[in-house]
Amino acid sequence: MMKITLIAVGKLKEAYLRDACAEYEKRLSRFCKLEIAELPERSGPAAEAEEILRRIRGYCYVLAIEGNERTSPAFAAELRGHLDAGRELTFVIGSSCGLDARVKARADALLSFSKMTFPHQLFRVMLLEQLYRAFMISSGSEYHK
Repeated sequence: MMKITLIAVGKLKEAYLRDACAEYEKRLSRFCKLEIAELPERSGPAAEAEEILRRIRGYCYVLAIEGNERTSPAFAAELRGHLDAGRELTFVIGSSCGLDARVKARADALLSFSKMTFPHQLFRVMLLEQLYRAFMISSGSEYHK
């Protein structure tokens, strides 16, 4: 079973966001072993970088607005390729202040969901949903319409 680590800086403060994440974590449990490492916000991206870098394992996607966008089917195919190759994946979501250049330099891929700006806390839910969608596409489910 694929291991996916999600490194996220900052706590989810709203109960509805925690509930949404818990729902996608439950749904993803049939496809992968998901670990969420929630790191505390520090004085800025440079102070957060060391802990983020220490926790990265395997192929690393860093979520960044300047990253490359993918369609959901393309992301599903990419995820399938990692699964077939037996890779462990790490996804990194920085704090609302962004990410240190060292973290972006460590990335195997910079991934963007849009050129728009989204609330930092909502983004964790969006990433988990897209991971679930990718697995559902790969399994031939009609979830993705």
